[in-house]
Amino acid sequence: MTTPLDHLDLAAMRQDLMTLLEIPSMGGTPAEVEVQEHLARSWRDDGLVVDRWDIDVEGLTRDPDFPGMEVERLAAVGVTATLAGDGSGPVLLLNGHTDVVPPGDRDAWTGDPFIPRERDVDGQDRLVARGSCDMKAGVAAMWAATRAVKRSGIALKGSVVLAAVVGEEDGGLGTFALLRHGVTADVCVIPEPTGLDIMPANGGALTFRITVPGLATHASRRTEGVSAIEKFTLILAALQRLEARRNADVDPLMSRWPLAYPLSIGTIHSGDWASTVPDLLTAEGRFGVALGENVDDARAELQSAVADACAADPWLRHNPARVTWWGGQFASGMTPLDSSIIAEVERAHREFTGKAPLLYGGPYGSDLRLLMGLGGIQTVQYGPGDAAAAHAPDEYVDMAQVEACAAVLTSLIVEVCG
Repeated sequence: MTTPLDHLDLAAMRQDLMTLLEIPSMGGTPAEVEVQEHLARSWRDDGLVVDRWDIDVEGLTRDPDFPGMEVERLAAVGVTATLAGDGSGPVLLLNGHTDVVPPGDRDAWTGDPFIPRERDVDGQDRLVARGSCDMKAGVAAMWAATRAVKRSGIALKGSVVLAAVVGEEDGGLGTFALLRHGVTADVCVIPEPTGLDIMPANGGALTFRITVPGLATHASRRTEGVSAIEKFTLILAALQRLEARRNADVDPLMSRWPLAYPLSIGTIHSGDWASTVPDLLTAEGRFGVALGENVDDARAELQSAVADACAADPWLRHNPARVTWWGGQFASGMTPLDSSIIAEVERAHREFTGKAPLLYGGPYGSDLRLLMGLGGIQTVQYGPGDAAAAHAPDEYVDMAQVEACAAVLTSLIVEVCG
C-alpha cells in the first residue's frame, strides 16, 4: 500500500521551481501577474479547483485596514487552488508569495539573477536565482506536497487551499486581498525561509520618511547656510539611541537575534549641486515594531525621538524635521504558543528529520500578522532557506531543505486534513 509520500515527485518539484525562478516577478511589473497566471494554469492542470480573480488594487487601498504598498500596480491577480475533502475536517491554508525584490547591482551576481543555476557548495546542492530563497522554493514545496496527496488518492476530511499571493514584499496586498475575497481557514503554514525551524511570531516593520530642512548658500560661504546633511546627523544619532533602548529588553521569542527590532535608514537623498550647501534632505527607513506593540504607539515613539532631537538644536527647533509614514506598514503578529498548528508542524518535522525544530520569532514583518490579526487564522512560518540569503546577490536555497519541507508538508496535510 502506497502513502502520499510515495507520490512526492522531487524531480517535478525541481522543474516547477526552475520555471518559477525564470519569471522575473518583481513587485509592480507585468511578470508579477505572469507568475500568478502560470500557477493558475498549472494548478488547474493538476486537477485542483482553481479560483483566479483580478484584485481591485485601487479599491483596496481605500480600505482603512490596507497594509500599505510601495510600488505602483496597474494590475494584480489573486489565485487559490483547493484540494477538497468531504467537509468534516479543518481547512489548511498554505500561503506563499510569488513577488520578488529587484536584483540590485547585477555585477554583484555571478550570473543573470533570473536564470536559475545549480551550484555545489561543500556537497550541498544549491539553486541560485532571485526569489529562490524568498520564497519560490517554499511555493514549489507546498505545491509538490498537495500534488502528492492528490495523486495518492487518499480521502481527506478537511481541505487544503494553496494560495499564491503578490505584494508581500511591500506591504501584503495579496494576502489582504485574499482575506477580503473571503478565503478563510482554520490553520495556515507560510513556507517562508526559516531553515526548517518554526516561527509563530514576527516583529513588525513600518516604512517612514524624514524630511530635514536646511538653508542653501554657496559652498564657499557655507557657514552662512545650514546643511541639511549635518542636521540629519543629529537626528540619526537620536534614532540610534532609540533603537538601543527598544532592544534592551525583548520578548524571549526574539532573544536569539542580536537586534530584534532594527531601525534602519535605507535611502538618503540630499543636494542638487556639489558647490551648494544642501537645503533639504530626505531619508527613508524601516522601523521595527515589538511583539504585541501597538503600531500607533511605535510611531509615536519614533516621532518623539525626532522631535526631541530637533528641540535640542537651535536651527531644527524653529525648522523641525517632518516624519511621514508611507509604503509597507507591517504590524507585529503572533500565534498563541499552544496552537495546534505549532504542535502539528513540529510533529511532522520530527517524524521526517528525527529531530525537533527550533521555535522563535522573526525580526521582520510578514503576512502572518494579516492572517492571524485580520483573518483569525492561526499561522506559522516554516520553510526552506536561510533568510540571510534573501534579497542578497546570488540568493540561493539548499535543495535538500526544499525536499524536506515538501515531505513535511505532505505529512502535515494528511495529519491536519486526513
